[in-house]
Amino acid sequence: MSEVIQSLLPWKGAAGLLWLALFLAAERLLPAAREPAPVAPGPTGGWHRLGRNLGLWLANVGLYPLIVLPVSVWATGHTIGWRPEWWSGGLGLVLDVVLLDFLIFWWHRANHEIPVLWRFHEVHHLDRFLDASSALRFHFGEVILSALVRAGLIMLFDLPITSILVFETLVLMGAVFHHSNLAVPPKLERALAKLVITPSIHWVHHHALRRDTDANYGTIFSFWDPLFGTRSPNPRTLAMPIGVEGVQEQPFLRLFVRPFTARRRPAPVQAPTSGDGSA
Repeated sequence: MSEVIQSLLPWKGAAGLLWLALFLAAERLLPAAREPAPVAPGPTGGWHRLGRNLGLWLANVGLYPLIVLPVSVWATGHTIGWRPEWWSGGLGLVLDVVLLDFLIFWWHRANHEIPVLWRFHEVHHLDRFLDASSALRFHFGEVILSALVRAGLIMLFDLPITSILVFETLVLMGAVFHHSNLAVPPKLERALAKLVITPSIHWVHHHALRRDTDANYGTIFSFWDPLFGTRSPNPRTLAMPIGVEGVQEQPFLRLFVRPFTARRRPAPVQAPTSGDGSA
């Protein structure tokens, strides 16, 4: 392992864990919303939900040194070598972060629009409430697919491993923030939302209404969705149901096999027309 990776990995891990612990504590002291009661009997919420999310995360932590990092390092050694000299240093890092966030916007959108990818990404969306732990909840299949796709992008765009590790840290910190249940002062959140994804933006993406779920795809920067017409016009409300339209949360072990079961994504519920007597 190179000296760059050896020096950055401890800082990356420490920064991520500290940020996560900070938000897990802060959102319990100053919550924006209260977790709803379970809609059915069984261990679906509360500490069970937190344990389920952290369990999925721990499974992926083991994959990082075994698959994700080695694949990324291998890809950086097999780039096409077009990177100009001026695209380096601090400027190069900034440009790489913007480029990677642009690419992850389209990858996130693909995970919603391509059925086989949605099978894995759905596990993230089945969470019925959002807090900082939701940022860690991903199926191992999605993690592996993301690593393979990113390897191709690393080779295509000649991305250095330093930029990848910095971007991974920013993605984790951004995801913990915009999934969090922290009560952010409205004026501060409106100011932040002009540049980065905030809870008010991302909670709508987790609304259990497909036309909102299939919108608001941004990860770090908030300008991609308005630019490409995927920003939901609906505002966040603390009472909006979270999850997947027409699907209930699954037990922990069932989440691991769910993407491999034969099924179709439920069709979105149609909005009522003006002729049916609805307001």
